[in-house]
Amino acid sequence: MKRLITAAAAAVTAAAAISTPVLSAKDYTVSDLRDLSSAILGSSPLKEEQDVNNDGTINSFDLAAMRKAFAPTGVFTQSSYPADEENVRFTGRNLVSDGITWLIQSGSAVEFIVNARSAEITLKGDSSISNGEDYRSRYAVIVDGEIILDSTMGEAEKTVSLFSGDEARTATVKVIHLSEANNGAVGISEIKVDSDVKAPVIPAAEKELRIEFIGDSITCAYGVEGSSAYESFKTTTENFMKSYAYLTAQKLGADYSAVSYSGHGIISGYTSDGTKNSEALLPPYYEQYGKQTEYSEKWDFTKAPNDVVVINLGTNDSSYATGDHFEERAQEYCDEYEKFLETVRKNNPDAYIICTLGTMGAADLYPYIEQAVSAFKEKTGDERISSYLSAVQSADNGYGSDWHPSAVTQQKCAYVLADKICQVLGMDSDQIGLDVAADAQYSISIDESSGANAATYFSDYDKSFWINMVSGGSSPDSVEAVVSGIGLRKNGKYLLSFKCTTTDGTELPVIIRSADGSTVYFSDTFTAAGEKTPYEAEFTAPADDSEAEFVMQIGGKDYYSVTLYELHIEKTG
Repeated sequence: MKRLITAAAAAVTAAAAISTPVLSAKDYTVSDLRDLSSAILGSSPLKEEQDVNNDGTINSFDLAAMRKAFAPTGVFTQSSYPADEENVRFTGRNLVSDGITWLIQSGSAVEFIVNARSAEITLKGDSSISNGEDYRSRYAVIVDGEIILDSTMGEAEKTVSLFSGDEARTATVKVIHLSEANNGAVGISEIKVDSDVKAPVIPAAEKELRIEFIGDSITCAYGVEGSSAYESFKTTTENFMKSYAYLTAQKLGADYSAVSYSGHGIISGYTSDGTKNSEALLPPYYEQYGKQTEYSEKWDFTKAPNDVVVINLGTNDSSYATGDHFEERAQEYCDEYEKFLETVRKNNPDAYIICTLGTMGAADLYPYIEQAVSAFKEKTGDERISSYLSAVQSADNGYGSDWHPSAVTQQKCAYVLADKICQVLGMDSDQIGLDVAADAQYSISIDESSGANAATYFSDYDKSFWINMVSGGSSPDSVEAVVSGIGLRKNGKYLLSFKCTTTDGTELPVIIRSADGSTVYFSDTFTAAGEKTPYEAEFTAPADDSEAEFVMQIGGKDYYSVTLYELHIEKTG
C-alpha cells in the first residue's frame, strides 16, 4: 500500500471534507479520527482499515472522508460527557476518581474543543470547601482565551455556563487550578452540550514539548497578586498563570506539569527557629498525584513523558541550613539533592534536567547544587543535566505576599529559563525579555600613559561598580568602566538602563561597542542629577556580536568618583 504522509497533505483536510463522500459504512469514533490523523502525520503506524475511500492510498482524503461522519446534522440533542482523556486533554497531574477528574497540582488543567449552541460544565469541590474564604482552591474557566470565571471553590457542586445561543459555535475551553495542592483540588464531573454533531467534545491538541516543574512557593506563584510584601498567604493571591513555570511553557509553546508545595524543601521545609521541618519535604511525594491521602496514588510517568524537568528547591532548606550549622546542613542538603536527582532520572529517563535556585536568595546553597550535579554526573555518566543560579529578585520589580516574587519577577525568571531550555535542547531562542548583561564581566581600562590612575571596587551582592579617580588623565577615554561579554543579535532591539551616582552635572559618554573598539553600536551622554540618577535608552544592534561591551568613559577629571548600579540590557524585540 502506498503511503502519503505530509503536513501539507493533512492541511487540505478541511477543504476536502466538503466534497469527499464517505465510502465506508463504519461508525467512526473520535479515537479513529485521532489515530488516522496521527498516522497521516507519521506519528503512528498506518492500518489497512484507515483507507476510508478504498483507493489504495491512505492520505488526507481519507481523513476528510472520515470527518464527514462528524459533520453537523441540523438536529440538536442534549448530551453529557465525562471530563476524561477520551474527551479532554489533561495538563498536569489529574486524577480520575468515581467519574470526577480532580485537578490536583498547581496549573493542573483540562482543555477541550466543543461544538454546540450551548455548553456547561459541572465542577466539584473536595474537603477544602470548608476552608476560610481566602484559603479554598482557586480556579479559572477560560473560553477562547477569555477568562469567564475566576473564583474559589466553596461548594460541593457548581454548574458553570460556558456559552449559549441560537447558533452553534466552536470554542476552546480550559479549566485550570490556579492555587496549590496544599489547599485542595478542583473537580470536573461532566460537560453538557446541546449539539448537532456526533462528537461535540474532543480533546485539544497536544504540544510537542513537555516540561515538568518541581518546586516550592515560588513555583506555586505564592502571593503573586498580593497587595504588598506584608500580606500573608491566601489562595486568592496565588495564580499559577503568573508563575515563571506557566510563563516559560507558554513562551516555548509547551505542555507542562507541576509538582509544587509552598514551604517544602529537600531536607527541611521552612522553619522560623532553625529546627528541622521534616513534615514539609517534597521528594517523598514526587511520585504521587498529590500529598493528601485522597490523592496519594502513584503517578504514571510513562503516560506523558517529560522532555525537560526543572528543579527549583532549596529556598526553604536555607532557613534550616544557617548559622553555626551551615556547613554540616548544607552538605546534608547536597547529599539528599543528589539522591533526589536519582529519583527524578529514574522516572524521566530521556528528559534534560535543569536545577536552579536563587530568586528569593539562598545563593549560599547554590554551590551545593553544583556539587550534587557534579557528583551525579560523575557517578552515572549522565550529561543531560545542568544548573544555573537565578538572579535574586529586585525591589524595583516589587514584591508579592510575604516577600515572594511579583508578577514582574516571575516573568523575568521565565525569560531566563526559556532561554536555558532552548540552549540545552538546541532550539533557537529569541532572547526576548532576556537581560544580555546579566552575566557580563566588570573591569576598568586605564590609559596610564596619559597619567590616569583610579581605584575600583565591584560588589557581587548588588553588582554595583565603584571607581575613584585619583587622576583622570587627559580625556574621557583615559579611564573607562567596561562591562564585557554582552551578546547582541543583528536587528535585535534592546533597552539599556542603569543608575549612576557622581557629581551633579557631570556628563559621561556611554558607548556600546565591539570588544576591539572598532565598531560602535550605540553612543550617548549620561548627565548626573542626584543620587542614583536613572538612565534609559533604546538601540538596535546592527550586527551579531557575542562579545560586545558596554563602556562608560569617566576620565579627564581628577579626584571624583563614579558608581554604576543596576546595569541591564534587555532584548525587547
